[in-house]
Amino acid sequence: NNNVGIVQTSDNVVILNEMVHDHRVIPLDPRPRLGEAIRLWMGSSQARWDGDTLVVSTTNFRPMVFRSASEKFTLTEKFTLVDADTLMYEFTVNDPTTWTRPWTGMIPLKLKNELIYEYACHEANEAIPGMLRGHRYEENQTAKTGSK
Repeated sequence: NNNVGIVQTSDNVVILNEMVHDHRVIPLDPRPRLGEAIRLWMGSSQARWDGDTLVVSTTNFRPMVFRSASEKFTLTEKFTLVDADTLMYEFTVNDPTTWTRPWTGMIPLKLKNELIYEYACHEANEAIPGMLRGHRYEENQTAKTGSK
């Protein structure tokens, strides 16, 4: 359940993460970012195209959002279509107060033709054991009779 959906309109890019259903609406135009007085959990992002690569620059995170980073923490993300089924996600973390130099990671994202569902915890959900017992009963009946 760690799928990512990306949608682009003429003005924005929307990145939806299935895990904990985070979403970011990122402007593609150079509008002013939110003031430093308002620090956001997901930061303040702007996107631009650099050739075939979507570059997202994010600043203004809430303190301690990422590994004890400071208010100088910046995140640069790059999304590049490698082939019809692979989007390369590259990120660079920079915070001169926390680390001696910026560091980068890359993750290939594979295309999945599946829906993104709400991420929800199922603790103490009494319906799930009942649904599973019912399905196992149906499977056993099918195995015995050869039909449902």
